[in-house]
Amino acid sequence: MPQNKQIHLDNRPTGEAVASNFKLVITDTPALEPGQVLARHHFLSLDPYMRGRMNDAKSYAAPQALGQTMGGGTVGEVLESRNAKFAVGDKVVGIGGWQQYSVVDADQPGALRKVDTSRIPLSAYLGAVGMPGVTAWYGLVKIIEPKPGETMVVSAATGAVGSAFAALSKARGCRTVGIAGGPAKCKYAVEELGFDACIDYKLHPDAGALSKALKEACPKGIDGYFENVGGMVLDAVLTRMNAFGRIAVCGMIAGYNGAPLPLTYPALILMNRLKVQGFIVSEHMEVWPEALKELGTLVATGKLRARESIAPGIESAPEAFLGLLKGKNFGKQLVRLIE
Repeated sequence: MPQNKQIHLDNRPTGEAVASNFKLVITDTPALEPGQVLARHHFLSLDPYMRGRMNDAKSYAAPQALGQTMGGGTVGEVLESRNAKFAVGDKVVGIGGWQQYSVVDADQPGALRKVDTSRIPLSAYLGAVGMPGVTAWYGLVKIIEPKPGETMVVSAATGAVGSAFAALSKARGCRTVGIAGGPAKCKYAVEELGFDACIDYKLHPDAGALSKALKEACPKGIDGYFENVGGMVLDAVLTRMNAFGRIAVCGMIAGYNGAPLPLTYPALILMNRLKVQGFIVSEHMEVWPEALKELGTLVATGKLRARESIAPGIESAPEAFLGLLKGKNFGKQLVRLIE
């Protein structure tokens, strides 16, 4: 069995996460037991939610254990199998974590899933046709419930979730506006992802200025908002929401370092009778088949062309993750684990 490089959480961050919170460990891969599969990971997914799990605090997910491999989504292939459902060479998606290989009890529900790479690239199963894509789908379809002609807005617009949101929203006949950081990301949002407009939040020093930009981009107001950021961005959007607007709260990356995110105008929720609903996509597994079918079709037909940022080698995972938290990635952040 091969030696396996892993990234462990060595200590918990105080405030901002740093590279020294992580530790590279080399271990021997255990022999397979009956029912198990040895998977070699080709790509590892890095996602903002992982920052919250680094804290030892009450949350919707258990904290990442110290001295253990960081959790995370992976795609790869079966190298060895003692499970009749999986053959050597099968392409698979799972939650193998920050390591090169994983031994999986493949009979456990959701532990490992075979995927078709004939029309969809393997890496897309960690982005547009994976958890981020289904996240966008659930927030839009089940919480916001868009109607043709309405205006939809999403923050972190060029990330894995925002990219999928754009394609799904446009397919439902909505004006779709993104909020992203920097002119290159905004240009990509409009020219390649199909957004009707994209606002560069870095040009606006406060919520008031961002609110004015939203008014220009959303002349009929905002009917649906998909929240990934929080803070100033949420304050600005709230001032432009239409009566009976819907807000799907997926993430609050502006507060992931532990700083509080006060809401400046909470009375607007009442005044405009807004629906504000947080959600965790792993709690809604019943919708995944429907969502993945639509997302897979969008990718296979070229209607969803999500960009990827790829860091080379398991050793690069900590720095790539820290860059993700600061918006340095362009599109879905991955780590390539094979040559």
